[in-house]
Amino acid sequence: MQVQVDIDFNQLLKIVKTLPSGQLQQLKAELEKETKSDKSADLERLLLNGPTATKKQLDTMAKNRKAINQWRTK
Repeated sequence: MQVQVDIDFNQLLKIVKTLPSGQLQQLKAELEKETKSDKSADLERLLLNGPTATKKQLDTMAKNRKAINQWRTK
């Protein structure tokens, strides 16, 4: 059985403020855990779906790095 209740934000805030300190700390911990897991999932998704360099681009970067290193040691 599932019940859905529409609560105004101010009502929810009033309810949260009346929680005992132990339950309030537990609520804070759960909220922080949710936001941390969302951020790490977003970063992982960004990195996995991000652009990748081609072999030609990697070769160009290696040549440029080598040229810069030679220039710096002269």
